[in-house]
Amino acid sequence: MFNFDELCQLIRVVSESRIAGVELERDGVRLRIDGVPVAAAPAGTPLLPPTLGASHPAALPSAAPSPAVGQSTEESELDEASLAFVTSPIVGTFYRAPNPDAEPYVKVGDRVEKGQVLCIVEAMKLMNEIESDVSGTIVKIFPENGQPVEFGERLFAIRP
Repeated sequence: MFNFDELCQLIRVVSESRIAGVELERDGVRLRIDGVPVAAAPAGTPLLPPTLGASHPAALPSAAPSPAVGQSTEESELDEASLAFVTSPIVGTFYRAPNPDAEPYVKVGDRVEKGQVLCIVEAMKLMNEIESDVSGTIVKIFPENGQPVEFGERLFAIRP
């Protein structure tokens, strides 16, 4: 069995070395840690904090988005403050359409209504329709189609 400190150290090694991942087995327990593709993480960006907080050992801080070129940090924060975010209620796989041959539920620039289906998150072979909490315009779609998503991860940015 792996203890918490060993898991943290393995995650840190995978993230800092930029390897694709590692798979280990100990005492009948199999562990796989996938790395982040280099294109997804800018060089020099720490993927794991040096130490994890004792009060929330499993919580990892989310990286703040960097402002766009020519945009100040204050402007990007004001922009973000005016947006509503739809987050994943579960861990699963993000799908933009009901099936591979269908058109996506929504695209950037589309006007959506509260309760409208935006995507599907598949978890344990169950297809969970994710609905909009607000009416507005889709500004950004964060995950790629078929990408794994975590609980609380941002899926859509909507300008109410």
